[in-house]
Amino acid sequence: MAPDPLAAQVVQQVLAELPELLAVAVVDVTSGASLAAHATAAIEPSTAASFNAEVVKLKQKAMTALKLTDEHLDDILITLSSQLHLLQLTPDGSRFIYLVVATQSTNLGIARAVLREQVGQLGR
Repeated sequence: MAPDPLAAQVVQQVLAELPELLAVAVVDVTSGASLAAHATAAIEPSTAASFNAEVVKLKQKAMTALKLTDEHLDDILITLSSQLHLLQLTPDGSRFIYLVVATQSTNLGIARAVLREQVGQLGR
């Protein structure tokens, strides 16, 4: 995929608001491609992007199978022993922001608020 300036801007804004993050990426759900990314830890955002896009697609299929037609997927939280992985989707479900933070140094509520604000920039 071609570089996406809006995605790059969103990544930089998340980094500015959550400087302690380990990784952040804007991901296209259909292709699993990372449109922009930044990592400070031993996490490869492009690899994580493709796997997490599959997680999103499977959850969307499960919601369809469960006939949850009045619902939409906002975010997915994956809790590891020392990390939080948060996927915040655009309202149309076509993209998401993938964020990895250390559990010890990040407030989940603040991280979610930052991603909610920034995902709104992707939907414009």
